[in-house]
Amino acid sequence: MKSLLFLTISVLLFWSETSSQSAIELNRGNIDSVLASNDVVFVNFYANWCRFSQMLKPIFEDAAKAVKDEFPTQGQVTLAAVDCDRENEVSQKYHISKYPTLKLFRHGRLAKREYRSQRSKDAFIQFIREQLKDPVVQLPAPADVAKLDTSKRSIIGYFRSTTSPEYQVYQRVASALRDDCSFYAGIGDSFKDELTTGESIMFRPSKSMGDDDMLYLGTLGNFDLLHTWSLDKCVPLVREITFENGEELTEEGLPFLILFHDPKDIEVVQKFNDVISRELMQEKGNINFLTADGTKFTHPLHHLNKTPKDLPLIAIDSFRHMYLFPDMKELTDPGRLLRFVQDLHSGRLHREFHHGPDPVTQTNTQEGKAAGGQEQTQPAKKKTDPPESTFKKLKPSEHRYTILRDEL
Repeated sequence: MKSLLFLTISVLLFWSETSSQSAIELNRGNIDSVLASNDVVFVNFYANWCRFSQMLKPIFEDAAKAVKDEFPTQGQVTLAAVDCDRENEVSQKYHISKYPTLKLFRHGRLAKREYRSQRSKDAFIQFIREQLKDPVVQLPAPADVAKLDTSKRSIIGYFRSTTSPEYQVYQRVASALRDDCSFYAGIGDSFKDELTTGESIMFRPSKSMGDDDMLYLGTLGNFDLLHTWSLDKCVPLVREITFENGEELTEEGLPFLILFHDPKDIEVVQKFNDVISRELMQEKGNINFLTADGTKFTHPLHHLNKTPKDLPLIAIDSFRHMYLFPDMKELTDPGRLLRFVQDLHSGRLHREFHHGPDPVTQTNTQEGKAAGGQEQTQPAKKKTDPPESTFKKLKPSEHRYTILRDEL
């Protein structure tokens, strides 16, 4: 009798606690339905034994309650949490490697970027407000297309009405990729010339790519097709590293091949992109191809004994050491940049920086014999050390996370 009473009280207490929570507890049984039934889901992946998770829990719950009060519409937004010790399968599915990890889902799809900003109720609420803003900027007139920021990748759609099913799909794709592209729309009679042949969508690359606009040829009302096409255009093979996305790029765990350049030097960026596309496509899963504003990233240049006056420069950061590409004049030489990357994989860059070139034995017995009958060898170069990695300092801080494993 006492056991039954204790069990009943425990169940009631658990039900009371969970039902009063504003942040939904996700598990493998409900996560798919919750993600699918909400436009935006903000998820806290935590562990009860982690002190950072414990510090965050009441803040996240307060934010969840405030968000629910501000955005009461069913299916618009919800905050949720995953106990990663209890839900190990869910944790592994989303590659959780540190606690707490805050991930965003839009229309059931995982956003590429984690939340890495301030952990406060107000910051969370403001973040959600930003996520719920319309990602599509409506253009007043055709002339405004020419005024768009050419330093950014843009997708421009022309639609007869914002109520058309095709525009609704376009808006969903824009929401999913709002971190990667700027989305614009020309609507109605003001754009009748652009709508002569019907509704259309085109991609406008950044000026540094040097490419022409590209027309979307798929079905406008098919979300998956338009999303796949837009993702391919908006997430380029060569990305720009900034102080804002540096941590997320280090978490991918791949070495960096970085072009440091003056932001005004568009030509060298185009050459770098061309060489990568032409010769290094097969290395896409082995190394991250990046560009960096060398006037801002002066600390890595300092480690290489360089200054902004020496731009442009190319270097590999392996998260242990940095290796400088020997001669920028060789950038467009067939196979030269690929060989530089292959030398990283083979260990040659590391070996030669530490020990100098391997000793070379003279094989010609007529010329290689000294007076005493011994073969001559060239003395090994004095041992040197390559510059230490600077970008490894951008990886997640142990002052903010409990790190489960060394990801680099």
